[in-house]
Amino acid sequence: METNVEAVAELMANSKNIVVVPGYGMAVGHAQYAIAEIAKMLKENGINIRFAIHPVAGRMPGQLNVLLAEVGIPYDIVFEMEDINHDFPTTDLVLVIGANDIVNSSAVEDPNSPIAGMPVLEVWHAKHVIINKRTMGTGYADIDNPLFFKPNSSMLLGGAKDICEKLRNNLESHFKK
Repeated sequence: METNVEAVAELMANSKNIVVVPGYGMAVGHAQYAIAEIAKMLKENGINIRFAIHPVAGRMPGQLNVLLAEVGIPYDIVFEMEDINHDFPTTDLVLVIGANDIVNSSAVEDPNSPIAGMPVLEVWHAKHVIINKRTMGTGYADIDNPLFFKPNSSMLLGGAKDICEKLRNNLESHFKK
């Protein structure tokens, strides 16, 4: 199912517990600046926001940790996969930004998948999952992602920087009311 920026901003503003999963698309799109502003705004408005980092997200281990640190995301809200996977069932909203294979549910659900057994961020256990990608295309592993079609998932298609800046602007308007 496809969604839009306004609906996602409203969902974010009404959530209590949000996890952001950054991927290579966030890095390439330079969306980390808008994400940092969103995180600060949500935190200031009493929303618990955290970041979930997969060990191989990005093009090299640690790339996303460095990008988040450079824009001032506090270390204490950035969690490695093994430290946050158990929290997804109690998470209101997961916002996946430019990631695909690291949240691909076939790694866990399909024993015949080429990535079967690969540790992934099990975001599909959250109440809502919003996936921001430019297209519905496959990721680096070049396999379909069943997450895109789960009943609690919605696609927010578009470039990461543009989408995140629009989310920031919508949230600013929401919280000024």
